[in-house]
Amino acid sequence: MKPDPLKLIRPTIAALSPYSSARDEYKGNEGIFLDANENPFNNGYNRYPDPYQWKVKQRLSEIRRIPVQNFLLGNGSDEVIDLLFRAFCVPAKDNVILLPPTYGMYKVSANINDVEVREVQLDHNFQPDVERILSRCDSFTKLLFVCSPNNPTGNLIRSELIEELLERFPGMVVVDEAYIDFCPEHSMAEMVLRFPNLVVMQTLSKAWGLAGIRLGIMIANADLVKVMNKIKPPYNINSLTQETALKILADIPTMQQNVITLLEDRILLEKELQRLPVVSRVHPSDANFLLVRFVQPQEVFLYLIKKQIIVRDRSNVILCDDCLRITIGTPEENHALLEALKNYPLQKIR
Repeated sequence: MKPDPLKLIRPTIAALSPYSSARDEYKGNEGIFLDANENPFNNGYNRYPDPYQWKVKQRLSEIRRIPVQNFLLGNGSDEVIDLLFRAFCVPAKDNVILLPPTYGMYKVSANINDVEVREVQLDHNFQPDVERILSRCDSFTKLLFVCSPNNPTGNLIRSELIEELLERFPGMVVVDEAYIDFCPEHSMAEMVLRFPNLVVMQTLSKAWGLAGIRLGIMIANADLVKVMNKIKPPYNINSLTQETALKILADIPTMQQNVITLLEDRILLEKELQRLPVVSRVHPSDANFLLVRFVQPQEVFLYLIKKQIIVRDRSNVILCDDCLRITIGTPEENHALLEALKNYPLQKIR
């Protein structure tokens, strides 16, 4: 039997009386607003923003073909992660399962919220071991974070493994799809209508090119979204962010063309990297980056910094030995990277 998310919610959260903002009490758009102690002189931003971001959610609902009531928006996905810990995990009592190598903010947020972390390493194909995950669970296990496509490895997690976890895991399964727009046919988002214990996170930071506005998306059971709305800050998404999101979300063709270009350039960059003697392996990727194993990763990393080419050193991360993570840039940036690596002094290589 699939877990009921409302029964997993912390009792204190389930019983919480949320803060009621002025915009909760009066939902109209017309009138003389003397209720929120705002400055009355109109400069375009003197009023508080919509606390539930209905216009943005409606647009996302149209794009994702998921009902609007299944969406919650956060100040970046990091706020969504933190809200999940607050909603489900009793500090110093409950625990969560993480699957390293994976996105580091899950562990940071667990530590901030005083929640025990139990790590179950991915296998050498960067896939989860379902039986090992289940063996680490107990009655205090509340959350499992699955990043797909995974960061920093770049690969999708097999959907049948996620479905098996949804059927058997005793808590909430959180699938982080920050990079899913680079392989949208593999999204689990619509499955929130089938699995009440599934939470899907997405973002506008990657394919949509809006990392600067910090807008994270949670797609989940509508009853769970209601609970999460009780604990989020009342005006967590500001007016400028909502306006910018609506503007970019209105232009799907540009996003789609950017994704096509990035995927084509990823294939080209992968082929060129594989020809270099300084490169020992390029891992397959379903995202907008490549995890690349180098002969001398730290030396190459510092060499590239001197060329003002900044990549991410992941060489000390479990299962990512000797690897650097390289984001796909513009054609010009990719060319500069390749030229620098071609000129890496070979005599340094052992």
